Amino acid sequence: MGAGLGVLSGRPRVLSSLFTSETKLDRIGIQLYTVRSLMSKDFEGTLAEIAKIGYREVEFAGYFNRTPSLVRASLAANKLTSPSTHVGLPKDDTAWKETLDQANEIGHSWVTVASLPNSARTTPDDWKRTADRFNQLGTMAQSSGLRFAYHNHDIEFVPFDGTNGLELLLKGTDPKAVDFEMDIYWVVKGGADPLDLIKRFPGRFALFHAKDATAAPERKMVDVGAGTIDFGKIFAAGKARHVFVEHDSPPKDPLMSAHASFQYLKQLEF
Repeated sequence: MGAGLGVLSGRPRVLSSLFTSETKLDRIGIQLYTVRSLMSKDFEGTLAEIAKIGYREVEFAGYFNRTPSLVRASLAANKLTSPSTHVGLPKDDTAWKETLDQANEIGHSWVTVASLPNSARTTPDDWKRTADRFNQLGTMAQSSGLRFAYHNHDIEFVPFDGTNGLELLLKGTDPKAVDFEMDIYWVVKGGADPLDLIKRFPGRFALFHAKDATAAPERKMVDVGAGTIDFGKIFAAGKARHVFVEHDSPPKDPLMSAHASFQYLKQLEF
């Protein structure tokens, strides 16, 4: 399906007339990768600035040498919660158990694998083996009182044999053990339609990344509200529970980017 058939618009954003009642996000989160350059210099101060903007949830991408107890204290000091954290694919079950223990100590609910090494995503068989591994990791997470999730980029949408990597992961994993975090920008960049995925795989996307895209063919990453993606339709269709703003490489001040995206989502009605 062509990118954005249901979620892109070349016009300034207006409220959709498709919804009879207006809904707003009751809490807005941010993936802290957006402000990683600031976090590395001033962990606590950056969290304070994020809270000052109005964010109430954060998703980590590393803890910058802070212990779980210090991370938890910093969150509490700024009245923040952290439903999810990004981690790498563990080398073995022992490493995964350590990650789960750390996540529980901090207070996460999801442990989300952010990306995959090439060896786990090159061939259809690789994707199928990865799905099997996800089921194992998800079962272990459940036993620890946590949820496992996987975050997509655009590599998952490279077509082969009438399907792609993300579809193989979705079809090959147990919904009881494995959730997905839809990165809306990368879905669009990869040539897919977020609404189509939500319709075909209902209930699989527990988390969302919000970052915007300019018009085709460039699909440049921009702050939420500065591009062409209709986030209201996606959030409504996906019954979004947790939405994390992200910009991989803000061109100016990362906090300015975080503020601009927050202000757009704060007023978004759908």
